[in-house]
Amino acid sequence: MRGLAINVGANTNEPGFRAPVDAYGQFDFVPIPESESTREDAHVPTYGDLDDALDLDVDVSAVADVPVHLDPEFDGYPYCEGYTYGDPYGAKAGPISELAAGDFLFFYATLDTPEEGRPDWQPPRWGAFLVGHFRLARDPLGPDEFEAAGDPTRDAFANNAHVKRETFDARVLVQGDAWGSTLYDAAVPLSSREAGSEANRLVTELSADSGKGPWWRRPLRYDHDGTQELLDIHDTRAWDRCFDG
Repeated sequence: MRGLAINVGANTNEPGFRAPVDAYGQFDFVPIPESESTREDAHVPTYGDLDDALDLDVDVSAVADVPVHLDPEFDGYPYCEGYTYGDPYGAKAGPISELAAGDFLFFYATLDTPEEGRPDWQPPRWGAFLVGHFRLARDPLGPDEFEAAGDPTRDAFANNAHVKRETFDARVLVQGDAWGSTLYDAAVPLSSREAGSEANRLVTELSADSGKGPWWRRPLRYDHDGTQELLDIHDTRAWDRCFDG
């Protein structure tokens, strides 16, 4: 069993703000904007649609009419139909392609922390947090494999944001199974208590990344034991284990 964590979700570049996390770890998952043309027959929600469905704790009025790139797709989240993810960029698609059925793909996002009442396990202003994971239902699919796939496979990815684009552009597609995949109800910190730009031991000790430089933009690789510890911390909300082994 292996794990890989990749950065997703709204940030200060796209669409210009981060989603918030509260003192209990609860957060809004907010996608980035859709940057490409989509098929006329594809329904693509807007930030306003998500706000109507979720009553977001972040002001999206400036981008209310902007379509979202709803990827990853988490079953139970508005406008999602399963657990799928696609990526067109080699920096993430390459490591994702090395995973196999039964491995875990973790998703992390940068989130704004509370100005008042911030708990001691959150850094000031912002931090990087795990927000969900997939347990892979099948080996990742490359574009040629997807194009050659039969209807059951293509149907499983029909609602994925990259499949909805006028030009399919994903270098890799991933499907999570329904029993081991989830959008978290409490975010797991990857940043230190002192600063969002400083990595805690989940990065520096458990992953293959040094935690130096802009680690919060990079894919983070985990071996069997590291993957299991991430899952255990999520299950138990043992935030102290993020900082002390």
